[in-house]
Parts: sequence; structure tokens; C-alpha cells
Amino acid sequence: MKRLFDIVLIIVALPLLFPVLGLIALLVKVNLGSPVIFRQARSGLNGETFEMVKFRTMSDVKDEQGNLLQDELRLTKFGRFLRSTSLDELPELWNVLKGEMSLVGPRPLLTDYLPFYSEEQRRRHEVRPGVTGWAQVNGRNAISWEDRLTLDVWYVDNQSLWLDIKIIFLTLKKILVREGVSPQDQEIMQRFDDYIKGK
Repeated sequence: MKRLFDIVLIIVALPLLFPVLGLIALLVKVNLGSPVIFRQARSGLNGETFEMVKFRTMSDVKDEQGNLLQDELRLTKFGRFLRSTSLDELPELWNVLKGEMSLVGPRPLLTDYLPFYSEEQRRRHEVRPGVTGWAQVNGRNAISWEDRLTLDVWYVDNQSLWLDIKIIFLTLKKILVREGVSPQDQEIMQRFDDYIKGK
């Protein structure tokens, strides 16, 4: 039922999504160059690796030695806009159609984090990752890693079609007010593995 809900909702929205996707792709090309799409390995259902796709939000600015600068320095004003509106996430609908993701579920995180989860936190991989999720509508990136992962596991234990519908509507509200996009004291949320190592 959840899978059918995902596919039907995307198909119904396609007439509206295609022009938006095309416009954003053009703007990314103009502002940031190629490639327009950012690809990265993420952990999905049962911890299996898949390639998640997003619109690119960072430049390729490098230091004198030819190394890419830190993420905070490469995130452009245009990239911040894409992130604050979650428009950079729209290509993930392709991952949903492929069955690698769902519209709602725990956000897919970097594969580097797998060794650092507790047994309870690892339960977030019992369902497909989502474009949005319970943690995203309850603080997004502005809450701690512990709270974020606890909310992910709560979703696993309480998932239902009605909860998914609620999360989708709450997500649209969050996007409109651009709430909880970044931690209050930093531009980009700290990596989970760095957080665990620093405890």
C-alpha cells in the first residue's frame, strides 16, 4: 500500500513537477555549472548502499593545491536557497520510482555512518529511506543527532499511511516557513561519525 501510494502520488504530480525540474536544472547549470545532478552513496533498506541523486548546491572552488574547499565555503547563496526550500531534493523522486526510497521514511544517511550506530539506531534501516520523514518535521537539521535518530526509529515503530500523509503536509508547511534547515550555530550539520568520535 505504501509503495502504491508513493507511485500514484508522483505520477499525479508529474505535470507540475516537470517544468519545475527543468527550470531548476537550468538555474543550477547557470549558477554552478556541470554536473547539474549530485550523486552520492547512501544507506537504504537493510543498510544496503544505493546512489541518491539531488540537485547540486555547491561550487567546485579549490585551494592553491587543487583540493576542494570545505563544504561551508563551497555552499553558494543559490545553493542555500535550494536547500532552504528543499528544491534540491526533488531528483530523489527518481530514487522513489526505482524502489530505493519512499516519499516518507528516515532520511538516507552516508554509508560512512553505518559502523557508528547503536543497535537501536540501526533499526532505522528496517524501512526504505524517505525524501522526508518524522525527524524532518520535528526539527530537521536543528535537532541533535540523538533526537534525530530516535525520531527515525519512532517512525519505524509507528508507520502508517495516515502518518505518511500527515508528514507530507507538515513537510510542505516547514518548507514554506524554511524552518529547521540548519543548526543554529553552523551552516552545515556536523557529520555523525565526527560527532561520535568527539563525544
